[in-house]
Amino acid sequence: MKKETQIVSVGRDKKWSKGVINPPVYRASTIVFETMEEMRFAAQNRAKGEMFYGRRGTPTHFAFQEAIAQLEGGVGTALYPSGSAAISGALLSFLKAGDHLLMVDSAYEPTRDLCDKMLKGFGIETTYYDPLIGAGIRELIRPNTRVLFLESPGSITMEVQDVPTLCQIAHEHGLTVMLDNTWASPINSRPFEMGVDISIQAATKYIVGHSDVMLGTATANQAHWDQLRENSYLMGQCTSADDIYLASRGLRTLAVRMAQHEQNALKVANWLASRPEVDHIRHPAFETCPGHEFFKRDFTASNGLFSFVLKQGNLKSVTAFVENMQLFKMGFSWGGYESLILGVFGIDKLRTATHWDSSKPLIRLHIGLENPDDLIADLERGFERFNRAL
Repeated sequence: MKKETQIVSVGRDKKWSKGVINPPVYRASTIVFETMEEMRFAAQNRAKGEMFYGRRGTPTHFAFQEAIAQLEGGVGTALYPSGSAAISGALLSFLKAGDHLLMVDSAYEPTRDLCDKMLKGFGIETTYYDPLIGAGIRELIRPNTRVLFLESPGSITMEVQDVPTLCQIAHEHGLTVMLDNTWASPINSRPFEMGVDISIQAATKYIVGHSDVMLGTATANQAHWDQLRENSYLMGQCTSADDIYLASRGLRTLAVRMAQHEQNALKVANWLASRPEVDHIRHPAFETCPGHEFFKRDFTASNGLFSFVLKQGNLKSVTAFVENMQLFKMGFSWGGYESLILGVFGIDKLRTATHWDSSKPLIRLHIGLENPDDLIADLERGFERFNRAL
């Protein structure tokens, strides 16, 4: 079944929806039972979609979990109140004091903060590695290494990783492989076919698609699902049925939104590539993006998020560029219908395994659903301000 068709039908089993097109919102904390036998049955089957206690979920949650697991190709999906919670929940489900973690050097900044501030305090050591290390990851694996964490592409600098090679080597040493798969969304890559054990989504982004819900998911394969599910439950991770309803509704239009995001972004990126101020484009579909060959092999499409590097500039000129935009707004998220812009400084201070040339400013864009010609006109005015401020 094609993704566009699958995305309309997943998670709509009558056992959850009772025949309603959109599974209804079941809000619940306490679930009551008429008999001891009913209560025992619910307790024994609480991990199998049986109503037991609100934190375990309701049919609203079960339908969405089933949909995400099927779309990503995993066995089960755990839900979290944010993408960051999904990352921390997954890591803490598989790491303990004395363990060693391999973390990609281009990781989402809050992921890095988690490693350096919390995991370190728990006695978990982190080694950062070059996102393009490939088979070289073998040299960094220790006897106590337990998890290899990937983010492909990186959320700022967009390096695409050789996921199958990394997974193969990690599994040779008994490691669990986790991937922040938010950029691909559940439809533009097949993480489990590449060897990933746990695929994580900041559903806040493209799944919800309307910038109005915080939500995270972690989908696991058969070997890792029970541990992920039970440990996440023990940490108290749960989500609102109302938020899940909005995410489920957003999911139905994901394919058409992603196609439009991709089309708009490619037009804007190609225009930017022609600008004399631009050094290179960091869009995985462009040859100038590190790891572009892995994008061509492992992804079915791109989206609206990419970066570009300027030949020169400083804080004053970049500030002039990003301020006073008409359509692009400054904001830290992405994945919604609106276009966003960020002037990013200090990348070199967030890298320990790789070098970043801080003399060339980087600007990250999320291209929304506006007409791309209007977005290009907005960027053109930004370049005029930029050049005046140099």
